[in-house]
Amino acid sequence: MDEDKSNGKREPAAGPEVSARRSDIGLLTIGRVVAVTAAASLIVGLLVGPMIANYRATGADPSTTPEHTVTVTGIGEVSVGPDVADVVVGVSVQKPTVKEAQSAAATAMNATIAAIKKDGIADKDIVTVDVSLNPVYDYSSGGSIPRLVGQSFSNTVKVTVHDLTGLGAVIDDSISAGATTVQGVSFRLNDPKPVEAQARQLAMTDARTKADALASASGVQVKGVASIAEVTTSSPIVYASGALDKAASAAATSIQTGTTDTQVQVTVSYLIG
Repeated sequence: MDEDKSNGKREPAAGPEVSARRSDIGLLTIGRVVAVTAAASLIVGLLVGPMIANYRATGADPSTTPEHTVTVTGIGEVSVGPDVADVVVGVSVQKPTVKEAQSAAATAMNATIAAIKKDGIADKDIVTVDVSLNPVYDYSSGGSIPRLVGQSFSNTVKVTVHDLTGLGAVIDDSISAGATTVQGVSFRLNDPKPVEAQARQLAMTDARTKADALASASGVQVKGVASIAEVTTSSPIVYASGALDKAASAAATSIQTGTTDTQVQVTVSYLIG
């Protein structure tokens, strides 16, 4: 036994029960530390694991610094004369009965198509786009119920004209043969790919010029391309539609084709350094 320095008394030696309790406390403390450490390792693994996997999937090295980029938009536009026209002509007939309306409309449309073919239009370039039958009512009687006065039958075809010099004749001959409506004329390119390629090259040149200017102003240089996105738009000329006056067929229809505009817009991210 050792003597207590403060009062000279001796402390009894720790018995088996005291030693056992201290041992249990030590084991419990160590167990908690191990459990907390394991939980922290699990959380770190859940957070870092997907990041490393993503880097490996993309072929990137997680230890490297991401590349610096500058993103610009380039625009290229080309205007050329169209080489194809689409004109929609139709026949609309009103008669007292459905049979009479259908028969009269069929006769007029057959004559219209025959006239169109005489102008050199192939069968594949004449497509039916609408056939409709609608009752016609008289609302002027003042009664609560309108009075049925007839039937209106309409038949419409789209005609594709590849020789634009003959477009006026197609319209005029259609009217003379029995067409009652022209629902618009639009012009386009039969093969827009060459013009789109030209506009795309102009857009990329515009984008690179902008990127070089920005990089130079920042004291760096363009080293490569990180990504490219493209949007292409075309603006064909479309003329208004409407009913035609048969008397107008006495004079030839004048056609002005104008130009078709094709625009390509690119968004490019350039690597700089």
